Amino acid sequence: MNQPKRIKRAISGWVVLNKPYDMTSTQAVGKVRWLFGAAKAGHAGTLDPLATGILPIALGEATKAVPQVQDGTKIYRFAIKWGSATTTDDAEGAVVATSEIRPERAALEAVLPQFIGTIMQRPPIFSALKIDGERAYDLARAGEAVELQPRQIDVDDIVLVEHGTEQSVLEVTCGKGTYVRSLARDIAEALGTRGHVSILHRAAVGPFHDADAVTIEQLEALAQDERDALLKPVWAGFADLPEIRLDASQATAVRHGNAVLLTGASAPISLDECWVSFKGEVLATGWVEFGQFKCRRVFN
Repeated sequence: MNQPKRIKRAISGWVVLNKPYDMTSTQAVGKVRWLFGAAKAGHAGTLDPLATGILPIALGEATKAVPQVQDGTKIYRFAIKWGSATTTDDAEGAVVATSEIRPERAALEAVLPQFIGTIMQRPPIFSALKIDGERAYDLARAGEAVELQPRQIDVDDIVLVEHGTEQSVLEVTCGKGTYVRSLARDIAEALGTRGHVSILHRAAVGPFHDADAVTIEQLEALAQDERDALLKPVWAGFADLPEIRLDASQATAVRHGNAVLLTGASAPISLDECWVSFKGEVLATGWVEFGQFKCRRVFN
């Protein structure tokens, strides 16, 4: 007998998932979407299958906020395994070069400032970046020579958490587009040795942190209404942005995508990015120019 088809719900909000090891981001979104019976879902920033940690999953209207969250600051905790470089720059790949050199703590701490600030980084050949419409990892798996151009990235800070002769643990705070696997490879090479990422955990994405996260097992153990109660509101994705509260007439105008003049002594004259609300509900994201709020994305 066929199972009854699950009814998709128009549910909106954020699930801050602690993605498990050996699961793709797409699989994680599919699982969460199914658990919530959500009509629409997406994620804010891919995590490698071998990585764990924060994968913000947007349901319903929250999918409109994905770009803002994706652009947010990220924190990764990772381990560099010293002495071997791999095809993938992590533990999944085949070893392609080795070195007997094991860096001293002082030497490692001395090179880290080279990797802080706005730097150029060569992405791993096993990445989702496209070359002539093809994913780099598909070309690399097919045995083709992959050449990716260095890209500019922003690294706010790198801290050495734990040092050992075979492996060291670091924490990096960085911007969008940073490949931790490349960082590990390049730090090892700067020390005259080889290395690859052996452990990778994302501790934060934008406003979402480890403390907010739930596991798939925790979600599975809950009843539907308990699960729904765990959903963070759509506006949680904008927690790092200024909020402007509107009155009823302004809210009506914004719902139709119109610009509104902001009034009151504390009304901003200019803002690059912000969001507006009415009675606690997010209405739109946008910017302020000459005292007028202009819509970028309107929420239902």
